Amino acid sequence: MAFQPAAVEAVHDHLSEKEEQDSYVPEINLLPDGTTPNIETYMYFAKIQRDREALSAKNDAEDGHRIGLFSRTFKRSQGSDDKRSAVSAPGSDEKKGAASSKQGGSALVTEGEYRAASGALRTATWGNVFYLITTDILGPYSTPWVFQQVGYGPGVACFFVFGIMAAYSGFLLWWMFLKLDSDRYPVKSFGELGQRIYGRWFRYVCNILQCVQLVFIVGLIILANGQGLSQMAKFNLCFSVCNVVWTIAGMILGQIRTLQKFGSIANLAIWMNIITLIMTMASVANSGPNYNAVKFDGPVQTHGIYVQPFQAQLNGIMQIVYSYGGAMIFVEFMAEMRRPMDFWKAMVYAQIFIFIVYMFFGLFVYSYQGQYVVNPANQGISAYALQTATNAISLTAGLIAAALFGNIGVKVIYNSILVEMAGFPDLTVVQGKYYFSMAVIVYWSIAFVIGSAVPQFSNISSLMAAVCTFQFTYTFPPFMILGYCMQVDATKGDIEFDINNPHAHRVDTWKQTSRWKRAFFTKNAFFNVWNFLLTLACLACAILSGYSAIKSIVTGFNTSGSASSFGCHSPLDNA
Repeated sequence: MAFQPAAVEAVHDHLSEKEEQDSYVPEINLLPDGTTPNIETYMYFAKIQRDREALSAKNDAEDGHRIGLFSRTFKRSQGSDDKRSAVSAPGSDEKKGAASSKQGGSALVTEGEYRAASGALRTATWGNVFYLITTDILGPYSTPWVFQQVGYGPGVACFFVFGIMAAYSGFLLWWMFLKLDSDRYPVKSFGELGQRIYGRWFRYVCNILQCVQLVFIVGLIILANGQGLSQMAKFNLCFSVCNVVWTIAGMILGQIRTLQKFGSIANLAIWMNIITLIMTMASVANSGPNYNAVKFDGPVQTHGIYVQPFQAQLNGIMQIVYSYGGAMIFVEFMAEMRRPMDFWKAMVYAQIFIFIVYMFFGLFVYSYQGQYVVNPANQGISAYALQTATNAISLTAGLIAAALFGNIGVKVIYNSILVEMAGFPDLTVVQGKYYFSMAVIVYWSIAFVIGSAVPQFSNISSLMAAVCTFQFTYTFPPFMILGYCMQVDATKGDIEFDINNPHAHRVDTWKQTSRWKRAFFTKNAFFNVWNFLLTLACLACAILSGYSAIKSIVTGFNTSGSASSFGCHSPLDNA
């Protein structure tokens, strides 16, 4: 669930290059007087948006009793967007949006036209989103290693607890999105949702972590593909050269600017991974472990509770974060949905699916391979022919995924940092395209350094999970709902809100203690305390997990026979 190539492709496959570029440019929505909207304004238009969606759902349900499936499908595709754009809001005939032109748009559009276009792009159903959430690259392959590190009991317990808390975070993001998103002021990313609550500084934090996570993902895929290629070459090819091969391939593929051109190959990557998982289970059930890939000896052993140093166990548990780590793009999914109120269905069913399927795969492989489990799991296959076949499939899927993540990562960095802060040209102009090509080369070079400098797949992935993925899934959502609830509670002492004068209703400011008292001492006080303590607990867990991952990396380098930075020795060659 954490890293979805098809999800990324599906969100943008209907956009032109200009429209796709705009989707990576942060929204700078201003009121007619040039000021930034307050949370009351966002909530006002969000309520109008949700009422409109509820009315549309009711009308569609009534129409469903009178017309056939074909007619209903035709009506939804043609008429529903007309309803969305036909509903007017205050200020629909105002002056043209300056923010759009500042961000590099070649044409000026009115706010009304922009809102109509924004609504027209919301076409996904909750069934589509369920499919995208359950699309994964790294998550299932790491689950057997979780049980190898902690045993059956703690592994199942942590899978359950992490799943419950990930669902809780998903519900919080869903609730805040419904309260703050509208066609007039659309929320397009996790960072934009956070900005509505805490301001621009929080969006910068989210964007930076997202950039770090994306480049680490590409680095991990380079490392995993390098390990796979070294296995296929029977360790006769220098490991660093294996990584260079995939880096160069990524630099070439990364020159494709629009995700639209990836098309069906992104969906093909999904089925490649499913085939690899099935082949892995079939192999481990009918052949022995890959004894040369890990530094253990003796017969296969499994444990109900595996007792070992806490830092190693914590590294194993961090791999579970990959299974539930899709919250970073939940907001993007909701932004594409025709009825975001239905997102909870996709999220709940996806969490159940991931809990059952991923955990089954992890338990199945661990039961047959025990302490000889390899991360990623398919590289623990002992039969060379089948090992090569799964590597060939997973390497292809991994390269597609890495190219997609690299594309997103470069665009996020380019637009959020280079364009917004350094004044670089927009990607839709000729000069911007040259800068994009150079940025792709630099991006993949950095990813190569990450994968080759620390050739420890499990430890480096645990570090990334602790620093980045854990925050989006577990730390940020309760922190954001805390800020949202406090601001909403503080408004209960204000006078009636007037959309025509949105800044005149507040009776005090956040510089006065009276507003803080209303924010804290309300009927939601226990809920606020819970989310505050949960935020601190998640931060503590993330810091401890990051420290454990770093210690494990140091220990790994000090272990005799381990792979060195930029060396020729493969991490899987322990013969």
